[in-house]
Amino acid sequence: MTPLEATFRAAGGRVVSALAARFRDLDLAEEVFADACLKAARDWVDGPPADPAAWLYAVARRAALDRLRRRRTAAAHRPDEPAPTPTPEDHAMSLDEPIPDERLRLIFVCCHPAVATEARAALTLRAVCGLTTAEIAAAFLVPEATLAQRLVRARRKIAAAGVPFEVPASDRWPERMDAVLSTLEIAYAEAHADAALAGPHADFAREMLALSALLARLAPTDAEAQALAATIHLAEARRPARLDDAGAMVPLAAQDAREWDAALLRQGEAFLAASAAMARSGSPGPRALQAAIHAAHASRRQAGETPWRDILRLYDALLTLRDDPVIRTNRAVALSEVEGPATALLQLDAAAARGWLPFHVARAELLARLGRMTEAAAEYEAALALGPSRAEALFLERRRAASVAA
Repeated sequence: MTPLEATFRAAGGRVVSALAARFRDLDLAEEVFADACLKAARDWVDGPPADPAAWLYAVARRAALDRLRRRRTAAAHRPDEPAPTPTPEDHAMSLDEPIPDERLRLIFVCCHPAVATEARAALTLRAVCGLTTAEIAAAFLVPEATLAQRLVRARRKIAAAGVPFEVPASDRWPERMDAVLSTLEIAYAEAHADAALAGPHADFAREMLALSALLARLAPTDAEAQALAATIHLAEARRPARLDDAGAMVPLAAQDAREWDAALLRQGEAFLAASAAMARSGSPGPRALQAAIHAAHASRRQAGETPWRDILRLYDALLTLRDDPVIRTNRAVALSEVEGPATALLQLDAAAARGWLPFHVARAELLARLGRMTEAAAEYEAALALGPSRAEALFLERRRAASVAA
């Protein structure tokens, strides 16, 4: 990995967020950041500067001011001059602000209610987190062209509505919170799908762990914010057991629970307890149920077995709130442990999630348990064709080979 690629992965989102917050223009921020990266590709031939992220920010900032001057609107749009050569971190962490992380602040901006509900999280994932249109489309299980159209409309809406690039008052957070939580949820899922943390979104694991905890602290009475923090902490606790000695992914059911991170498990359970306490007067929300499912899996560390019937009941409850192919696929996995693979396969096929990698993996596993090895091998092949990360590919190649050999 080149220094520019490493800097792009580690700090690209923060730099874009800082530029967008300073110039109140998301498109401009992305354009000048791209210009800065092109300049870095030329200028860093003999090595990167001492602070690569600050270099990119400074170059992009100058490019933004030049563009504003050329538009002859610099006097109206140029903000106050900052301190000399600020780093993105100078803008990213200010505990005096209601939302102290610059990336989290811009997430709230992109989730403005002026933007269509179905486009808020998608726009944020593209603009703030740097996911590609194809990656976001896959996460939402929609065609890439459809997702691209939503992003174009969302950007136009932000520009036409004059959405202010400022921290919303806390009493306005509820109307944006679901989209904010969805953004963090999907961003973390991108990192979680990579067991070895070797892909382009590996940093999201650490960052979304921190941002979910920060948001839970900033919104202490929001049960779903507490629940998302619980889910991310409980899921990330399993990280130490997710690879075998050859670097292949180890599925959850086969992981050695003794290797799970006990401190993260305790933190996740504390967030879940806070969420549950708030939901006592009413029904739990979808993220609270998802967190409870993760907690049920985590209970294997103490109990020695997975409470599949409890997990299936939680999925049944979750389906009443969020009925989508992702939930149906995961429910089918739990159902197979309770009622067997034949019943689960019928339910899985009804989920209609072809083209989503976990669907093909789940279907392959069920077919293999039913002894239908040729069909199982074909499903593993379909999963491999979707481009999993290296650790996941190693696992799938083994399973495909075993199916062919059987």
